Amino acid sequence: MFFVYSFFCTFVRFGTYIYVMTARTRYIELLSPARDYKAAIAAIDCGADALYIGAEGFGARRSATNTTEDIARVVDYAHLYGVRVYVTLNTILYEGELQRAEKLARELIDVGVDALIVQDMAYREMGLPVELHASTQVCNMTPEGAKFLEDSGFTRVILERALSLDEIKAIREATTVDLECFVHGAICVGHSGRCYLSRSQSPRSGNRGECSQPCRLTYDLVTERGEKLISTKHLLSVKDFDLSERIGELIDAGVTSFKIEGRLKDDNYIKNVVSYYRRKIDEALATRPDCRRLSVGESEVEFTPDPKKSFSRDGGEYMYLGKRAGVASFNTPKAVGEYIGSVAMVGRKDLRVVSRVLLSAGDGLCFVAGDGIIGTNINRVDDSVVEPNKMDGIKAGMEVYRNYDHRFTQAVERSRIRRTIEASCVLTLSKERVSVRFTDVEGNGVEVMRDVELDTAKNAEKMRAVAVEQMTKSGDSIFRVTKVEVEGVEWFATAKLLAELRREALALLASARAEQTIPHDIREDDGTAQYPLKRLSAQHNVVNSLSRRFYKRHGVEHIVEGLDSWATTHGQRVMESSYCIRREIGECLKKGSKLRDRLYLEHGRHRYLLDFDCKNCRMNLIDCSTKMDR
Repeated sequence: MFFVYSFFCTFVRFGTYIYVMTARTRYIELLSPARDYKAAIAAIDCGADALYIGAEGFGARRSATNTTEDIARVVDYAHLYGVRVYVTLNTILYEGELQRAEKLARELIDVGVDALIVQDMAYREMGLPVELHASTQVCNMTPEGAKFLEDSGFTRVILERALSLDEIKAIREATTVDLECFVHGAICVGHSGRCYLSRSQSPRSGNRGECSQPCRLTYDLVTERGEKLISTKHLLSVKDFDLSERIGELIDAGVTSFKIEGRLKDDNYIKNVVSYYRRKIDEALATRPDCRRLSVGESEVEFTPDPKKSFSRDGGEYMYLGKRAGVASFNTPKAVGEYIGSVAMVGRKDLRVVSRVLLSAGDGLCFVAGDGIIGTNINRVDDSVVEPNKMDGIKAGMEVYRNYDHRFTQAVERSRIRRTIEASCVLTLSKERVSVRFTDVEGNGVEVMRDVELDTAKNAEKMRAVAVEQMTKSGDSIFRVTKVEVEGVEWFATAKLLAELRREALALLASARAEQTIPHDIREDDGTAQYPLKRLSAQHNVVNSLSRRFYKRHGVEHIVEGLDSWATTHGQRVMESSYCIRREIGECLKKGSKLRDRLYLEHGRHRYLLDFDCKNCRMNLIDCSTKMDR
């Protein structure tokens, strides 16, 4: 006869916080992008505590979409480890899309997603039974704005990337809502949700998930008198984010979720960067006894993660320590890679590189050539002599960077990656019965029993050794058995029987974890919170009746139709930014610059006035392209 018993230890969860040890325990989340199902599994296996993934529509990365069925598969796997799944529905919605957007949202809720990341306040009016996270596209930059979102029912506020540590602290002091911040990856030079540069040059809009990335193009900087100060440079292209050395400070500042950018990135990027930040966050948690990670399971990877070997535009800290210069990359918007040395000698078909690293065939190299970049791949390496597939423009003395490490990429691709949940086992042998009980690290457990006649063991210690060996063989399950207790070693059970019981029990334990429901902090909006402004400009992106109703309920008296719906952006502000070209080139007006001319950016037929708001230390772009050019 075969018996199965199960028992569970309840964990009470509210939002990102899980109250187990004390009411003051803070749970910290590593949040990874997921382009698709495969990338999602890679992120989970490498240690992510949560994922954000695009659905079949209404996401800010239109080329990164997934069916509801695939998202359901991601949810099933993620929830085994307590990993959360957030779906990005963070574009603005036009009136004719409201019904379809709500239908999709409810389908996603039905398959078990843990939150929806939204920009349009129409979702707040739909009465959706799910956590809503305010996307960075809402342009979350002020304590007043974050407090309003908290009071109007949002579970989480995702911070604008241009905020300094002091500004993050000010938001934390004014709120209790979960705060999520980006720590790695590309930066939008314009404040999120307030950029229409793409829309000013084409029908494609970032607020609709179709940004054409015109900030990565070359521009001329010209004066109102027509003098060209800088020619054909990437004047709006800023370096990528890397706050990996600031994790502890951000935890102390009140951030609970650390977000990696990259829903268009490949699996190798996900594996490498997620593994790296898993280690950095764990190091920070080790010295903060009041903090713990959100999900469970230990990840094992067979490579040493290094984000410099994945796509990165020379990562920096942007405005983390306040407004500063040195955050742009005028010469190229591409990933240059890691610095490796310089060119010592150039021959007819090869060159000698003085390098601190070992190069190999297949590597990608970048050579800094004055104001430009020369890229090539390595065909052959013989000690320090490199034969590239092209030699054009390469000269002695040039600095050399490696933007593709062939050996490292192969190591990541071939690495066996596994995430396991710690479990313990108690095996009990008796004359007429064998029982085995497995308990995971969260206290969930199952017990399997079998009535069977056992003979006396000839060697009790050998029986114990065989039992321990069998019970720790977790195979391809999600568990890693770290402790085994054996009772009744004077009775003999075959290895085959023990293996059968172990497989049954671990399968049941996995099923028990799959059936667990992760409670959520779903909040209502009673309409009493007052929006900080009485008038909304075209840059507040209100283009449908539900969004208008939301703001009217919260005290807004006048609403200008969102700029994305206008026929033209001529004469309008199409970008606001904490980045400033004047500051970047050493011509800050607050520091006494003698360059007092009005300045413009020009690219082809597109022209933008640079409006410097020195009081708030911001730069605005006003679309000045002639109407005939449109």
